[in-house]
Amino acid sequence: MIVNRQADIIHKVHLLRVLTKIIDNPILSQSLYFKGGTCASMQNILDRFSVDLDFDVKSKSDEKVLRSEFHKIFKKLDYTISQESKVALEFFLKYKNGPNLRNTLKIDALNFQVKSNLYAPIFLPEIGRTINCQTKETIFANKLVAVKDRFNKHKSIACRDIYDIHHFFMIGLNYRSEIIIERTGLSPHKYFEYLINFIDQKVTQQLIDQDLNTLLPLDSFNKIRKILKSETILFLQNNI
Repeated sequence: MIVNRQADIIHKVHLLRVLTKIIDNPILSQSLYFKGGTCASMQNILDRFSVDLDFDVKSKSDEKVLRSEFHKIFKKLDYTISQESKVALEFFLKYKNGPNLRNTLKIDALNFQVKSNLYAPIFLPEIGRTINCQTKETIFANKLVAVKDRFNKHKSIACRDIYDIHHFFMIGLNYRSEIIIERTGLSPHKYFEYLINFIDQKVTQQLIDQDLNTLLPLDSFNKIRKILKSETILFLQNNI
């Protein structure tokens, strides 16, 4: 996982500490699928810093049991739960850190079943552990859909989604079309037409700068910030 600033190392340590405990817990590791930006970074297919842990919950898992196991881990690691959803396995954890430094870790384990998702056991060298993860093609497809999904649910735009899409295209990653069809009801071509218009109309330079400046090394941020929008649109147009 890429770490851009000395201060981020502390957050990374806590992130990996929690992930290791989750994988070492047989109840959690057999019920969760690792996904998202941190998963992609730890598979070396994403070159930015990622701050959260995201999981899919296996179908028919007992979420009360999973919640209890999460709580046991948080207690052992001396984390304070600052916020917790009552309807989903979503936690905001506080850890001790210096003033004005990042001190919050978010964990999402959502029981949102996508039949087209594919998973595989992946070895993560940074922690010397294997966990079931979304495949690379599954990660890419869900990231493409995340732009629309995030805006529909929360009226928010995360330019890290745009960055990730751009990066996945740049490294020649394939996406799983079935996921786009299942989650949007549109063919990839039709969805990309929507996405091009969305990015063109909604994604501003200010949003890009605000979201990415803490997630990329300064030189990488300066190189990509003014071309991210146009190049992402170009990639999408090329796939229509």
